[in-house]
Amino acid sequence: MTTVKQHPVLQGRAPQTFSSLLDSFFQDTVNNRRVQGFTPAVDLWETEKTYEVELALPGVTKENINVEFEEGVLRVSGERTFKKENQDQKYHRVENLYGKFRRSFQLPEHIDAAAIDAQFENGVLHISVPKVEEKVVKHQISVK
Repeated sequence: MTTVKQHPVLQGRAPQTFSSLLDSFFQDTVNNRRVQGFTPAVDLWETEKTYEVELALPGVTKENINVEFEEGVLRVSGERTFKKENQDQKYHRVENLYGKFRRSFQLPEHIDAAAIDAQFENGVLHISVPKVEEKVVKHQISVK
């Protein structure tokens, strides 16, 4: 006869029935997903005249988005809220992430901050940051 010693962490965690195992699994999954928070996916690219930023914000309303520029940093923040319409609902799986988010992007010096444009359509926030001609930081002057 072989004796199996149970790991101390697992003691008291064994389910009594298969049903309670499923309940435990789904409850852990739902709770962990809500705690993780929401971080939107971002695409960044550059054209000859602009820097472009796109954020995927499915389920976020325009009113829950804040875009600001300060000291060379473009910040996008907001919140994707979990809408539990009925308290009697028992979720078995929640794979979407919810919560407050904040993304920051350090931009080059040579941009026109006053002309930054943000458009939100179909769950995608598109921000266009126009470039300006480079400022002369150092210039060698020839002596005649």
